[in-house]
Amino acid sequence: MTETLLRGRTLTFLRWPETIDDHGAWRYEEDGALLMKEGRIIAAGSYAEVEAKAGETVKKIDHRPHLLLPGLIDAHVHFPQMQVIASYGAELLDWLNNYTFPEETKFLNTQHSRRIARLFLDEMIRHGTTTVAAYCSVHKESAEAFFAESHDRNMLNIAGKVMMDRNAPEGLRDTPQSSYDDSKALIAQWHGTGRQHYAITPRFAITSTPAQMEMAQALVTEFPDLHVQTHLSENHDEIAYSCELYPQARDYTDIYARYGLLGQRTLLGHSIHLSEREADVLSETGSVVVFCPTSNLFLGSGLFDYQRYRAREKPLRIAAATDVGGGTNYSMLRTMDEGYKVIALQGKKLNPFQSFWQMTQGNAQALSVTERVGTLEEGSEADIVVLDSRATSVMGLRMESINSLAEELFLLQTLGDDRAVREVYIAGKPAKSILGV
Repeated sequence: MTETLLRGRTLTFLRWPETIDDHGAWRYEEDGALLMKEGRIIAAGSYAEVEAKAGETVKKIDHRPHLLLPGLIDAHVHFPQMQVIASYGAELLDWLNNYTFPEETKFLNTQHSRRIARLFLDEMIRHGTTTVAAYCSVHKESAEAFFAESHDRNMLNIAGKVMMDRNAPEGLRDTPQSSYDDSKALIAQWHGTGRQHYAITPRFAITSTPAQMEMAQALVTEFPDLHVQTHLSENHDEIAYSCELYPQARDYTDIYARYGLLGQRTLLGHSIHLSEREADVLSETGSVVVFCPTSNLFLGSGLFDYQRYRAREKPLRIAAATDVGGGTNYSMLRTMDEGYKVIALQGKKLNPFQSFWQMTQGNAQALSVTERVGTLEEGSEADIVVLDSRATSVMGLRMESINSLAEELFLLQTLGDDRAVREVYIAGKPAKSILGV
C-alpha cells in the first residue's frame, strides 16, 4: 500500500500541560511531517527525518503553514437532535419534553435515521471531529443507521441506543427486556466491527425503571469492556426528581452505583452539581465526568467547576463535549471557547495548551482509547486535523500580531470554527475535502 507523507507544523501532547510554559507536555515541530501507511502513523518528527524514512513511491501532501494535530474528540453528543439545536426557551426537563422527545420519535423510520446519521457525521468531519461518543434514540434502527454510516467512513466512534421505559411519550419507550435484547443484538452486530465501539446507554435515571437499570447492570456484567454512558446532575429539578424516583439511594450518583454502572469506561454527561461524597465516589471508581459548556449555558443548568474537579485531593477524570443538540455548536473549538468562559466566571483560567490537550489526548484518555487515537505518535491510527489560523479575514488580521504558538492556539479556540478546518484525515485518508466543502 502506498505511503502518504503530510508536511506541516505538527503538535501533539504527551501529558496534561501544568502551565502555559510547560514545554515538556507537548511535542511541536515547526517543519514537521507524518508518514502514514495502512491507516496508521508509521513515522513522526521533523520533515527531514521523516522524509528520509519514506519509500520511493510515497505521496507527499504539503499543508504548510497550517497546524497538524490529532483529530478532535467529542465525548457526548446526541445525533438524533440535529433538528432540535437552537430550540428556544426551556430548561432541561421542559426542553426534553417539548422538543427532544417529539423529534426522537421520528427515528423509528430507517430512512430518516440513516439520513440524519449521514448528515451528523458529515458535520463532525467538517468541524474537525474524528471520534464521538454518541447517544442514538431508543429505536434499534437509529443505532444501526449510526454505526453503518460510521463504518462506511471508517471512523472510530462509540455509540449506543438509549434505554428508556418510563417518563417518555408513546413511541419512545422500550421495556426492560426489549432494551436488553436490542442492546445485546447491536453489540453482537457492531461492537468491534471495523472501528466501532458500543456503549450501554440508559438515558438517565428518570427514564429508566429499576427493572431496566437491572438490565443495564446485566449488560455491564456480561460485557465489562464496553463503555457506559448516561447523564448525571445536570439540573436541580432533575436531581430532585431522580432521587424521588429512587428513594433508597443516598443521592443521584448512588443510583448508578447501586446498579454497578460506575467504572473506568463510564461517561457521565454534565455532572455539574456534585456533592463531595459523590465526587469521591466518582474518583474512586474512575468514572468520567463530561463537561458540556454550551448546553449547560444554553439551558441555564449551571457552571461546571472544571479546575476544582481536577485539583481535588481525589481528582476527577474529565472529558469535554458539544452535547449537540442541547449544545449550540458542532465545533470542539467553539465548545472549548465557551468552556474557557465558564471557567473564567469561577475566577480561574484554562490556558490554550490545556484546551487543546483536552480536545485531543485528554478526551482520548477519558474514552479509554489512547492506545489508538488522540496523539500523533508512531503507531497511532491516523486521525488528523489540519487547522488554518488565517481561515477568515478577522483571524488573518489578528495573526499579524501573534508571536507565539500559545497565542495562535488561543486564536483558533476563540475565533475558529469549521472554516478553520482545512482538512481531516480518517485512518489516513482525506475526509473533509471529499465532502465538497
